[in-house]
Amino acid sequence: MTIRLYDTRAQALRDFEPLVEGKVGLYVCGPTVQSSPHIGHVRSALVYDILRRWLSYRGFDVTLVRNVTDIDDKVLANASESEHWWALAYRVELEFTAAYRAIGVLPPTYEPRATANVPQMHELIQRLIDSGHAYAAGDGSGDVYFDVRSWADYGALSHQSVNDMQDAADADPRGKRDPRDFALWKGRKDSEPASATWSSPWGPGRPGWHIECSAMSSRYLGPEFDIHGGGLDLRFPHHENELAQSAAAGDGFARYWVHNGLVHINGQKMSKSLGNSLYAAELLASAPPIVVRYALGQAHYRSIIDYTDRSLAEAAAAMERIEGFLSRSARRLEGTRFTSAELPVIPDEFAAAMDDDLSVPQALAVLHDTVREGNTALDSEDLQTAASARGKVVAMTRVLGIDPLAPEWNTTRDTAARAALDALVTRLLDDRQTARAAKDFTVADRIRDELVAAGITIEDTQTGAHWSIEGD
Repeated sequence: MTIRLYDTRAQALRDFEPLVEGKVGLYVCGPTVQSSPHIGHVRSALVYDILRRWLSYRGFDVTLVRNVTDIDDKVLANASESEHWWALAYRVELEFTAAYRAIGVLPPTYEPRATANVPQMHELIQRLIDSGHAYAAGDGSGDVYFDVRSWADYGALSHQSVNDMQDAADADPRGKRDPRDFALWKGRKDSEPASATWSSPWGPGRPGWHIECSAMSSRYLGPEFDIHGGGLDLRFPHHENELAQSAAAGDGFARYWVHNGLVHINGQKMSKSLGNSLYAAELLASAPPIVVRYALGQAHYRSIIDYTDRSLAEAAAAMERIEGFLSRSARRLEGTRFTSAELPVIPDEFAAAMDDDLSVPQALAVLHDTVREGNTALDSEDLQTAASARGKVVAMTRVLGIDPLAPEWNTTRDTAARAALDALVTRLLDDRQTARAAKDFTVADRIRDELVAAGITIEDTQTGAHWSIEGD
């Protein structure tokens, strides 16, 4: 078994070899909690949840660190007199947590906030100054910058020359040696609240964005770790700057760089200027969370998702086929000697797809082929094959986090509604069977027609009539 991942820095698929045998350190850039989460945030978190689940299935002990950037220019800009920056950051952080939880993203091993790691940032900045890769601005601003021309490998991640790069827009360039130098520490400004200020060897201020992740990843995973993940939009400047400052400080840092693709809406890039942003709350109000998870997780992680008006309907249909087979097979196999054949087993073809750069589309193809094979086996009363297919489907959906029968997708309210519906339909089916036994086929057909009109599918089998919701 060899897992291969596409490494952005190498621009190639690489065999995954962990730093420590049997263990994986995975750092994912979490949200800047300035405003509510949108579909792109949710898609990114889901990508690394699937990666984590697969690595765990393959026997690795995964430590996943996903940070929260709770102090930043945008957080301060979005604060108001009625909602201080720290209150805004916490409220939005809770929104992100709720969205992640809703679609089944497992909580990270550690979720550090930037504001809780300022001393570690100070230490890293001082190391950079001492090694000649950073400098305090000479204009009295209290700013500290990374000297990009002091580091020969600057640009190694995004594969561009320093001379071709855009100027760093994170601070006033007046105190910079080069306009591309980026801020490690930002001196306090009179326009900013005193509560957003920390003391430092270079004067009061707050950390720059890029230094935050370097400090937090090394604190929780060590100076060198396995995988750094995040959206493709973070590759430059954020991840490029993380790599430069950590490497310049002498840290091995990330051994693999994994980036997920972005989300387009109806063929257009999502942006506030186009007014086409789709927020997580809207998405989750449009379909069951498991359907949202399927819709956002079905594409290859490096590809662009083009979300359209049909996306959720197509995902719902796919999930209905999976759930329909699992429900149908459970009813037919109940009480038979074939239940022992239901042991969850991942098919080799599915595993090969997931090992190959997390190729979820190919893995889902195996899943749906197995569902079809299982339904065909049920139709022909080949219960052993049906039971084997059921076990495979359970195993595949569990590792992808889309097992429709798992407790996390069945709320108390859903379970109660299903039980009530089951009681009503079962009573009608009993009445239909009584009518058929009495050869009153007019009544029997009327009951069947009423159920079908209500969206209920009736399946007559050797063990009696069974029902499912149409589309299952």
